[in-house]
Formats: sequence, structure tokens, C-alpha cells
Amino acid sequence: MDVLNTLWQSTGLAHFQWGQVVMMLVGFGLLYLAIVKKFEPLLLLPIGFGALLTNIPLAGFTEIGGLLHYIYYVGIDTGIFPLIIFMGVGAMTDFGALIANPKMLLLGAAAQFGIFTTLFGAIALNLIPGIEFSIQDAAAIAIIGGADGPTAIFLASKLAPELLGAIAVAAYSYMALVPIIQPPIMRALTSVEERKIEMLQLRHVTKVEKIIFPLAVLLMAIFFLPAATPLIGMFCLGNLMRESGVVERLSLTSQNELINIVTIFLGLGVGSKLSSDQFLNIETLGILGLGAVAFSIGTAAGILMAKVMNKLSTDPINPLIGAAGVSAVPMAARVANKLGLEANPHNFLLMHAMGPNVAGVLGSAVAAGILLALVGQ
Repeated sequence: MDVLNTLWQSTGLAHFQWGQVVMMLVGFGLLYLAIVKKFEPLLLLPIGFGALLTNIPLAGFTEIGGLLHYIYYVGIDTGIFPLIIFMGVGAMTDFGALIANPKMLLLGAAAQFGIFTTLFGAIALNLIPGIEFSIQDAAAIAIIGGADGPTAIFLASKLAPELLGAIAVAAYSYMALVPIIQPPIMRALTSVEERKIEMLQLRHVTKVEKIIFPLAVLLMAIFFLPAATPLIGMFCLGNLMRESGVVERLSLTSQNELINIVTIFLGLGVGSKLSSDQFLNIETLGILGLGAVAFSIGTAAGILMAKVMNKLSTDPINPLIGAAGVSAVPMAARVANKLGLEANPHNFLLMHAMGPNVAGVLGSAVAAGILLALVGQ
């Protein structure tokens, strides 16, 4: 009898708690979105699988000595993984559209309005019983509005590590849902005639300009916002490797092997924070709700800024491209292009939308630096 009891106690069935079952279902849900719906599969798949692993009773994946414990501690708690991914993203980014039309920086900046609006919204949620967000928690939640997963993970690891799982899942979920969330907002804030606007062809950008740009961005960050230089610095390094043309092997490694390896470990590390005791609470619902608000406000702010710029500019500006300022490269730019083509079959906005799109990446990094400088102490 003792032997049977010992065998029973060694099984997972004897130790499962309802919270672990729920979180494993959440993990399966993320796997469904990644595999069937193809929503951000590169990250939702390892995050979902990490959620399964961390909620297995007796396995000890997240305890000291467990694989996920060390992955999280080495790569996410230190902030190394998001920075390496930013370097890879920089190596994959072409700033040509932004350099050709620098005014698009304003759209990338306007789309960050959702971040700072949500900061106050997170603080206001403290009025609800059971929710107690500190100013650091609120800042980490607000960055979801930038629709930039690595930035959200980096800031959350610094300001609110206990909320990292919920923040990361919200950030990547809303990035994946860009084609669903953005179009209704874009249609509501623009007329058919505005969506038909054709923009002038962008000028040719020289190689010298593309080399100077990341160096200039880095110097601006050093002079005015040193707190943002970890993200911006790695992003600019990756971009300089791409544009210089002298380290093609390093550039290709950053774009492919390195970023792929780190993405696997980053996803598993985030998934390790999806344990039932950390995720199943009212604060998580608040984070998911605020993330949607932040993303929607950022989209709307970018569109409204583009409408203003169209009125003041001598060259036509299609307001749809303002929605691409939320980052989410390149999906947000593709959505803007798709809606433009629906209104006008000759309206190709993809390259124009890439300007605010990459500006949004820089904007979210700057916003993270500002928040880190203000509340990180």
C-alpha cells in the first residue's frame, strides 16, 4: 500500500492545482495562436511552451537548479536577451524611408502618446480593490502601448519583474493582433477620400546617409537621454553593421542565427513567468485591459497627427501611415498599405509607412528611456 501511495505521490496528477491547469490551458491557447492562427509564432510558440513547462508539478523548471530559472536569470533579469534582439532588429531595419522623409519622426513620436496616457490609467486602477500598482509597475505596463516586445520586456525586467509574464504576453498578443485591432480605428478616424491619397515617390537615399544615421541617433541619445542608450545603442550597432557593408558575416549572424537562438530562450524565459501564482489575479486582467487601451490610443494619436501634417504639408500625406507609428514592424506598415489599396488600387503606401514604422521603434526605446530615468531609481 505504501508503495502504491509513493508511486501516486510521484505523479503529476496527485499534485496538480486548479491554477496550474488554467495556466497550462493558457499555454495551449498561445500555441494555438502561434501554430493555427500564425500570430507572432516566433515568440508565442516558445512562450506558450514555457508556460506548459513552468506549471508542471514537481518538475522544478523554475526553481533554483531548473533550466528556466537560469534562462530567466541569465538573459532576462540581466536585460541581455532584449538587447541582443534589438541588435538583430537593427541589422534587419532599413532606415531609407525615414531618412528620405524625416517628418515621419513626428508620427513615430505621436504614436507613443498611448504610453504616457496609459501610465496615468494604470495608476487610476489602484482605485479598484485588489489592485496595487506602484509607479514603477504603471510605467512597465504603459510601455505595452509602444507595441515593441523587446522594449516591453527590457523595461518590465528593470521596473516590475513580477509583472513581466503578463506584460510580455499582452505586448506580443497585441502586436500579433495588429491586423484585427488597427483597421477599425483607422477607418473610424479617416474618410474614404483621405484613404485614397497618393503620396509622392520617396527620394533616393545614399549609402553615406544610411551610415551616418545610426551614428547620429546614438549621439543624440548619449547627449540627451543616456538611459535609453542600452536599447538604442544595440539597435544602432546592428544597423551600422548592415549599412557599412564591411561586416556582412556579423550582420547576417545578427539577423539570423543569433536572433533566432536568443528568441527561443527569451520566449522560454517569459513563459517561465506564467506560473499560476503570478498570473492568475485581478492585476493581470488590468494589465491586459490597459495594454489594449495603450495600443488603441497610440494608433489613434498617430493617425490624428498624420491628418494634421497632411493639412499643413505642401506634399500630400495619407493619414493611414500614422497608424504605423506604433512600431510592430513591419505588420503595422502592411496594414496601412492594405487599407490604402482597398480605397485606391493604385495607392502603394508600404514604403511610406515604413518611415513612421521604424520611427516607432526608436520612439518606444526613447519612451522606455524616459520612464526608466524618471521612475527607475
